[in-house]
Amino acid sequence: MALSDKKILSSLQLGRRTIKNRVVMAPLVRARCDEDRAPTDMVSTYYVQRSSAGFIVTEGTHVSEFSVTRKTAAAHYTDKQIKQWTSVVRAIHDAGGIVFQQLYHVGRKALLSTLPPGQLPIAPSALAASGGILSASGLEPFPVPRALELSEIPQIIDQFRRAAINARDAGFDGVELLAANGFLLDQFLRDGINKRTDIYGGPIENRARFLLEVVDAALEVLGADRVGVRLSPHFRMDGSADSNPPETYRYVAEKLNERGIAFIHLTEGLERDANPFEEQYLRMQKSGNAHGPSGDEPFLAPMVREVFDGALILNGGYNPETATMMVEEGRADAVSFGRMFISNPDLPERIRVGATLTQPDPSTYFAGGPKGYIDYPFLNQELALAP
Repeated sequence: MALSDKKILSSLQLGRRTIKNRVVMAPLVRARCDEDRAPTDMVSTYYVQRSSAGFIVTEGTHVSEFSVTRKTAAAHYTDKQIKQWTSVVRAIHDAGGIVFQQLYHVGRKALLSTLPPGQLPIAPSALAASGGILSASGLEPFPVPRALELSEIPQIIDQFRRAAINARDAGFDGVELLAANGFLLDQFLRDGINKRTDIYGGPIENRARFLLEVVDAALEVLGADRVGVRLSPHFRMDGSADSNPPETYRYVAEKLNERGIAFIHLTEGLERDANPFEEQYLRMQKSGNAHGPSGDEPFLAPMVREVFDGALILNGGYNPETATMMVEEGRADAVSFGRMFISNPDLPERIRVGATLTQPDPSTYFAGGPKGYIDYPFLNQELALAP
């Protein structure tokens, strides 16, 4: 059934931008950058193909050489990276797209094999994440990190500030700060990981301080209407834990609302095994994780909706029908799609006409090269761009 008359295909005011539909492209690590972590022409093609999204959130982009995982994952802290991201953004804009850059620091989930020699990952506390990163040689486990010194925290905040400046200078429409999926900003939020006894640990007012200071740094650079935050309260895959997610994330949502940011991007699927694409890929390979509420744990989107006045974007295994339901019922302003945007570059048009969706090939997610990246078919093949 076509969904052409549904609200999910209508425009939405998002900060200072009006997006053309509410079908958002979720951030997707695809590891197609060059050896300097700068995007290539192929990366530009990939995003231009998907520029019919209401807006694009880029793959998670490292803010520092001390935040590193896959060798060809994206970053934005060198002149070369700025130059090549500028070309990507220009191409997206020329195609009529809107794009936010997701900025993050992996914290304790950095890998020894890609860190500068002699360096350890950093974290709020010296507790290792469970699991690791799959590579051609197998699973590289996450090492035990070192706890950040209090005096070092302003330096990390400045790395996010500098990355926001780089995003602004490259022409991005805004940034999304990744406080989710067990990465550094999320690590500080959770009392199962953050065991600090200084002003960044203990009660939620302290544990949220680091995130809010990073948000404030981005606001100084871009303004509140060009900043969003990604949250994943139910993430458990790497041993992340929090004793009271409703209390933690209510406080965070209230403080983000006070700052007037453009949107909260909340990972909370209707299905209990609804995972972002990378976590699902790892699950297929190694272990399991739920990204929706489990047991008696409540859904938190209604609470966020209650206390946050900006746009609420939901993510987590939604299909066109369930996404349409969430928007029609006012439970979200928009829904983001990950895996479905990998294999359906013209996803909004497919939703409009009720076309069959192409299923993605997980073996190509991080394989490098054009296969499974820029060769998925369009309904109208004349719109497809050659590699």
